[in-house]
Amino acid sequence: MSGLSALVVAAGLLTAPGAVAQEGAAQGVAAIPPGYYNGTAGLTGEALKSELNDIISVSTRLSYSQVWTALMVTDQDPNNSNNVILLYGGQSRAKSLNGGAVGNWNREHVWAQSHGDFGTTAGPGTDLHHLRPEDVQVNSTRGNKDFDNGGSAVSGAPGSYTDSNSFEPRDAVKGDVARMILYMAVRYEGEDAFADLETNDTAGNGSVPFHGRISVLLDWNAEDPVSTSEANRNDIIYEDYQGNRNPFIDHPEWAEAIWG
Repeated sequence: MSGLSALVVAAGLLTAPGAVAQEGAAQGVAAIPPGYYNGTAGLTGEALKSELNDIISVSTRLSYSQVWTALMVTDQDPNNSNNVILLYGGQSRAKSLNGGAVGNWNREHVWAQSHGDFGTTAGPGTDLHHLRPEDVQVNSTRGNKDFDNGGSAVSGAPGSYTDSNSFEPRDAVKGDVARMILYMAVRYEGEDAFADLETNDTAGNGSVPFHGRISVLLDWNAEDPVSTSEANRNDIIYEDYQGNRNPFIDHPEWAEAIWG
């Protein structure tokens, strides 16, 4: 986990709902611009969710082709600049192996495209805050399943499991997955001609604009703190691509403040 939020959560002392951590350079890993979250102090529940939507909806949309290049930057292997790190498997794979063939990596929509039927439309379909590199076959195994615990081991993604209607990522990225889903549920509220994306506590949502299971996602958010790479990724997306941030990386405690 990063910065002040890391220390607070690691100590088991969650910041009071709606409280704003110190921003700017003193934040540590996450470079939150001073004043970015103005207006959120003291808010919880739907009021906080609405205020965050207003803040993070000010963003630049990428094309789906631009996502290829962006992911090579946001998910670059820190130990090998020629590679990216795959989300569910954790492997380092050559950037040049992007595509649709066996052994390639492609663009995984963590919030499944069919959950809201947005496809690859500029907006939710190209939002870097929930798009990650993943092995083609593992991406297919995940499909449009909701997130939950349990199932059988996933070939090609050590530590991940799946069953008929859900997918469990490896422990090291459970929190990452949760915070990406929560971001999408706040960012897309039925505005901009896109579906109102919401979380629920169901596995097997299919094509409705819901994603679950929220009870499990909240657990994962608490159990897997924000890593340095996750915080750095948030900074890169904000500074170089979209101009908006994932508030649950900057303030993981807001997940409970809204859905707890």
